[in-house]
Amino acid sequence: MAARKIDPDKLRAALDAQLIANDQPEYDGPAARLADALVAAVVSAYDRGATPERAAERLAVRHLLERLAAAAPGRTVEVRVPPHAAVQAIAGPRHTRGTPPNVIETDARTWIDLALGRIGWDEAMAKGSVSASGARADLSGYLPI
Repeated sequence: MAARKIDPDKLRAALDAQLIANDQPEYDGPAARLADALVAAVVSAYDRGATPERAAERLAVRHLLERLAAAAPGRTVEVRVPPHAAVQAIAGPRHTRGTPPNVIETDARTWIDLALGRIGWDEAMAKGSVSASGARADLSGYLPI
């Protein structure tokens, strides 16, 4: 699954919608920081006990998954955050058909918390927030990203 560049206009619209939902002004920073600002806005919503805007959460998840895939290129492990996105990452044996042998699945909030180091891999596994199957389905060496 090749990473696709996130449309900056969609990113900006989702960020501004999330900021407004957080009772904050629209984004006026550099375009190069849109994705990071979006992740921060989604985390702010979580921290306030609010549900993030769907588009904002989806794009934040996708951005962080793409960062994982860039930091750990490969096709050995499939990381899924339904219904938002999935990527293949980590070098090693590659699968070509069907369900990959190494699959990690979690929800959006847990993925964002893992990617940012707000929760550790072992803690997320112990809480049952992550489902991991396969001998190589362990992201602890790649997190936070």
